[in-house]
Amino acid sequence: MARVSVEIENHIARVTLTRGDKMNALDPEMMQAIVAAGEGLMDNDDVRVVVLSGEGKAFCAGLDVMSFGAMAGQDPEEMLMPRSHGNANLFQQASMVWRKLPVPVICVLQGVAYGGGCQIALGADIRIAAPDTKMSIMEMKWGIVPDMGGMALLPHLTRSDVIRRLTYTAMPFDAQQALDWGLVTQVAGAPMDVAMALAGDIALKSPSAVRAAKALIGFSEENLDDVDAVLLEESRVQSTLIGKPHQMEVIGANIQKRNPNFE
Repeated sequence: MARVSVEIENHIARVTLTRGDKMNALDPEMMQAIVAAGEGLMDNDDVRVVVLSGEGKAFCAGLDVMSFGAMAGQDPEEMLMPRSHGNANLFQQASMVWRKLPVPVICVLQGVAYGGGCQIALGADIRIAAPDTKMSIMEMKWGIVPDMGGMALLPHLTRSDVIRRLTYTAMPFDAQQALDWGLVTQVAGAPMDVAMALAGDIALKSPSAVRAAKALIGFSEENLDDVDAVLLEESRVQSTLIGKPHQMEVIGANIQKRNPNFE
């Protein structure tokens, strides 16, 4: 049974976790399918934005404990330490692949986003959550620490004291609290509708400028203490956009009051 589906229409890739009967819990096959879905979009120039979601009543309930029980006999170092996906292992890549994608990723949350599911959501650029969504950095419940990219992602989203409280306690928190802490972008009664409208808006923007913006934001986050480098990168990126076909089409479309055509 397929764990993840990918559908592309109007330059929007809809990536859906399809293990709804198990609340999209993460077994080894699901991990591999998530990574394969993300990496499969990496070089697709037709895709301008991704909408990531889970079917059924939950986005992702975290690790499928029964499935991962089979890993108990493996050497943890041999399982976790090899960098099988660039700077990440398989588990980390399930979250980090969305940050590494060159196009924006919008994650739709409902039900629960616990443990690994929470960390996968954090890898997206934007998170739209239903009001009843519950989230948790759940790992401490099982006597472990977040290890799916959470510690690379969380410091860019919220305060150190919030990260510590959530990590030490594994406490669930609701969508409004997540919004207040900066862990979700918007709470909406129909999160998929909001996400698709937002994706449609992004898909009408200059593809080269949107990709450049995502890369520039990532660069600035990684170089917060090096203002000179960020200012120089701003200028370099801008120089690759001004006067190029996509920018000229945007200008023409604005003047003619029509949607741009980047085909």
